[in-house]
Amino acid sequence: MQELTQLKESPSQTAGPYVHIGCVPNFCDITGVYPEDLGTRMVNAKTKGERITVKGTIYDGTGTPLKDALVEIWQADAAGLYPGNDPRGAADPNFTGWGRQAGDYDTGEWQFDTIRPGAVPFPDGRMMAPHISLWIVARGINIGLNTRMYFPDADNSADPLLTRIEHQNRVATLIAEKETDGVYRFDIYLQGEKETVFLDV
Repeated sequence: MQELTQLKESPSQTAGPYVHIGCVPNFCDITGVYPEDLGTRMVNAKTKGERITVKGTIYDGTGTPLKDALVEIWQADAAGLYPGNDPRGAADPNFTGWGRQAGDYDTGEWQFDTIRPGAVPFPDGRMMAPHISLWIVARGINIGLNTRMYFPDADNSADPLLTRIEHQNRVATLIAEKETDGVYRFDIYLQGEKETVFLDV
C-alpha cells in the first residue's frame, strides 16, 4: 500500500475565461452538449404568477461593464414556496426557481424571464419581503458573490435582512429599478461609492 502524502493546499483561483464553456456551452457556440443551456428557461405556459423580466449589468470599480460575468438566480414561486423539499408545501411544478444567464459579450447585460416571487419566512418566522437571490462569477472574482434583489414597489421596511444592514443608506443598492410594468433593472457594482451589498452566505 502506498503511503498517504499530505499535499499543500492550492491557492484559490478566479473563474477565468473558461466558466462559460462549462456552464453555458450553447452561449459559447459549443452545441450538442445540451439542447439548451441549463437554467435558461425558468417558466413555461402553465407557470402561475405575474411574469416579469429582471435584467442588469455588472460594473467593476471603474464603472466599466463586465462582459464575461455569469449570473445565477434562485427564488420562491408566486406563493412563496421553493421547488424541492419545502416543508410548507408543494411548490409550483411548472417553475424551476433557478436560472443561469451569461452577460452579453458586447454590452455585459444579462436578463431573466421569471415570475414575481411571493414572500418567504425568515428562520425566526418573520416574513421577508419578496426578493430574488443572485450569485455572480466572473474573471477576477476569487469566490462567487451573493446578493439579493428586492422590488421597489413592495413594502421592504420590515424585511429581517434589510433591517440588519448597518449602514441603512446602502439598502438602496439592493432595490431594483422599475423600468416599465413587469420589467426591473438591477445593476450590480463590485466596488466604489455605489458598491452593492454582498452577503456572506
